[in-house]
Amino acid sequence: MESQLTQGLAKAGLALSSQQQAQLLAYVRLLNKWNKAYNLTSVRRPEDMVVKHILDSLVVSPHLDGDHFIDVGTGPGLPGIPLAIANPDKHFTLLDSLGKRIRFIRQVLHELEIDNVTPVQSRVEDFTPDDGFDGVLSRAFASMNDMVSWCQHLPHAEGYFYALKGQVDQQELDALPAACSVTDIKALKVPGLEGARHLVILRAKSNE
Repeated sequence: MESQLTQGLAKAGLALSSQQQAQLLAYVRLLNKWNKAYNLTSVRRPEDMVVKHILDSLVVSPHLDGDHFIDVGTGPGLPGIPLAIANPDKHFTLLDSLGKRIRFIRQVLHELEIDNVTPVQSRVEDFTPDDGFDGVLSRAFASMNDMVSWCQHLPHAEGYFYALKGQVDQQELDALPAACSVTDIKALKVPGLEGARHLVILRAKSNE
């Protein structure tokens, strides 16, 4: 896994320290260990987790604008934990409604000594932040329309939505509410992963 991660990062043009790479690999090992009992991900092999979870999350990193982010429907901490490890100067709130996922995330934060993550167990519609976020991240929503509708109370006036997608469906873009605009669509290249990956960046028009 070590060489797989190192080579993947190099191909993606991402520079991480040896300590950050060690944290990422430790996270994969914890995910693999807990997955046997908690069923946190359908990806079973650690080698596949490096590609489908770690690298797939990290390719978003260069496109993040701001310091405070929330990962909605984070599951076992994806993409939030890899992004937090790669960006120790940014803070990430990881939101999920299932207790077993948040318990796992707390264990990861404790064992890996990650101090820029706040785990929150809540349904998104019930969570009201003290301050708005620079960015709302998710790869959990079936549609961008749902993401924008359910998370519209989370970004501040200058904040963005970051939707991690496979293919970008024009019908899905057309279905977005009129009060929301797509500011950019980034094609992402994930080393070792077949199939298209995209980052769709959106903003509420009323915020412009």
